[in-house]
Amino acid sequence: MKRNSVLSLVSIAKKAGKIAAGEFQTENAVKSGKAGLVIVSSEASENTKKKFRNMCTFYEVPVFFYGTKTELGAAIGCEFRASLAVTDPGLAQSIKKKLENVEDGGCLNGENQGS
Repeated sequence: MKRNSVLSLVSIAKKAGKIAAGEFQTENAVKSGKAGLVIVSSEASENTKKKFRNMCTFYEVPVFFYGTKTELGAAIGCEFRASLAVTDPGLAQSIKKKLENVEDGGCLNGENQGS
């Protein structure tokens, strides 16, 4: 699966207004129950990764560690982003399916997906 397909779906979600971007907004989306999926950059600090891994486990929200900060930012029209939440259930499910099939970097709850 191409990395671009994941980022394209993230871009569509942003255009639909279904993205909470940045650490604070992502955290609020998870805690309020609005987040259907969280993506944290693979370049994020270990502290940030641990924070989102623990929070998403507690609130039962899928979290993936994927892409660079620049790639995630470009997908949503920003310079860079370390984390984002998808708030639409349908888009979250579509992105999750793509991330589970990524061969070069999809990582769910810290465990590699794909081959």
